[in-house]
Amino acid sequence: MEPYEEIFLIDKPAGISSFGVVARVRRKLRETHGKKAKVGHTGTLDPFATGLLIILAGRATKKSDEFLKKDKEYEATVFLGKTSTTGDIEGEIETVSEKVPTLDEVKAACEKLTGEIEQTVPIFSAVKINGERAYKLARKGKNVEMPTRKVTIYSLEILDYHYPELKIRTHVSSGTYIRTLGEDIGKFLGTGAYLTALRRTKIADYSVEDALKLDEFML
Repeated sequence: MEPYEEIFLIDKPAGISSFGVVARVRRKLRETHGKKAKVGHTGTLDPFATGLLIILAGRATKKSDEFLKKDKEYEATVFLGKTSTTGDIEGEIETVSEKVPTLDEVKAACEKLTGEIEQTVPIFSAVKINGERAYKLARKGKNVEMPTRKVTIYSLEILDYHYPELKIRTHVSSGTYIRTLGEDIGKFLGTGAYLTALRRTKIADYSVEDALKLDEFML
């Protein structure tokens, strides 16, 4: 049994996977305690995304399910007029439309997507399809019918809109894909859309403002 229990709030930088953060935290704890530590995170952030990652160590890893089910808040930049095969900057980008939606049209799209909605899980996700991760199937070029799930968008606020960029803040239920939310905004507007930036700011009452930068943690 792990002799200790720790919870760390880490502000994940862009360009590293959640697993990569876990590996670095595990290495730091091994250096500090002189032995291996059981370490896990409580909800994946895509490599391009930044923000709050809750890391559990020792006995705290048994609480991971509690954190996974909590509501989350994000800020995102949605790029209109183009789509991405992954829903974000890491995919292949294709121009879809030169239509410039008005602010009122954008507000209407956001209102339609507020409340309980049904999302299609993105193909580039860690969901398992017949025992294999969906993103691995996608990389093999296989056509996969992705499942849908009901999620709740508690709020969807427009922070700034200067076409083609739309900046939003959203409070969502566990299991919500913000990449899919961005794509759905583009579908409602008839423009297509993908995310160019994504930052998780809260998990329940835990805030990124109280988190340590990964570099600071590793000192």
